[in-house]
Parts: sequence; C-alpha cells; structure tokens
Amino acid sequence: MRWRVGAAVGVAALMLLMLWWWRPVLLMPGTRALVIQGGDPYLRALMRTISASESNVVRPYHVLYGGSYVWTLDKHPNRCERIGRGPNKGNCSTAAGRYQLLAGTWVELAARHHPDRTSDPLDAMQLSFAPIYQDAVVYAWLSEPRWGNLSAQLRQGRVQPVLRRLSGTWTSLGYGIESNSMSRELPRVYQRVLEDELARMPKGGSSAPPARPE
Repeated sequence: MRWRVGAAVGVAALMLLMLWWWRPVLLMPGTRALVIQGGDPYLRALMRTISASESNVVRPYHVLYGGSYVWTLDKHPNRCERIGRGPNKGNCSTAAGRYQLLAGTWVELAARHHPDRTSDPLDAMQLSFAPIYQDAVVYAWLSEPRWGNLSAQLRQGRVQPVLRRLSGTWTSLGYGIESNSMSRELPRVYQRVLEDELARMPKGGSSAPPARPE
C-alpha cells in the first residue's frame, strides 16, 4: 500500500513538473498576460517575468508588500508595510502593485509617463494606479534610453544581463542584496512567456508602442 502512495505522489510530481515546463503561466499567476495591449513582445515578456518574481499572486495589481491587498486603485496606496526579514528588516516598504513600485518611485515615473500626467509633478501622487496604468508606466520606463535598449538586448538572447541590470530596482531578480526562490528560474520563465507573447502577435504585426489607455 505504501509503495502505491509513493508511486502516486511521484506521478503527480512528474505531471506538475511537465505542466511547469510547458505552461508555467498556469502555475504562476504573476506571469498572467498584461492588461495593456500592444507594444514590443520582448518588453512585455520582461514585465511578466518581473511580476513572476515580485508579485506571483492571483491579484498582482492589488497586492502590497507582505501579501495583503487593497480594493481600490484610484491612486498608489502608499501604505508602509513592515519588513520582517532580509537586510532591511525592521524598516517598512510602500511597494505596491504588479511591479511592487514604491510610492516615491511611482510619483517620479507617473510624472513622466502616466497618460493623464499634468505639468505639475506634484499631481502625480493622485493619478490612477489602475492595472492598465501600472502597465503603461512601467512599459514606458523600460523603454527609456537609460537602460541601453533592453528590447535589442533581449532579442539577442541576453536575458541574464538584462535581469542583472534591473536587479538594482527589483532585488528579487537576483544578483543583488536579495533574491527569492524564483530568482534562478527567471531566465526560463522569460523564455516561456516570450513564446506566449510572440504567439499573441497578429501575423505581420509590428512592435508599435501600446495604445494610449482610455
């Protein structure tokens, strides 16, 4: 009887492994498709890889640092949640949303890239933090020249150097002061979600910037 139980567990583990290998998105909610439509599939796949490590939960756009959720996203929650482990233990973090953006980072980026930004940077804190705007702002940020054309690097297969470059912002990507159980798997996660993004592209489609959110 015991060997049958062991065999059943082994088969189940093998099936989960095969499912992970072929369709990781089914086991990793953080890799779900973006809300925003259009854009470069390589950058879109990178964003899904980042969220696989930063917010691998069923409702990634609503999650706060530490795992609690907010119901409304009319603006960045700006709630400082206590850090319980790691090099910053004892401090608190305002990280929120699919890309775990700190409140200060969101204000800076929204002032530059939010579709509804005004000429006054101080207005950025009141801008919508809805899923489509989280996607739009981060996509525009990753498209900035400061990163050295991430899309071109990803097209050349330089996934790990890109993750290393971004690890100063998203420490869970590895290579920095922190990592998590997902960090080592991220290059493979990227390849799987890239296949999905390329499959979603219309035939003859281009990598035009995403359409402006309505």
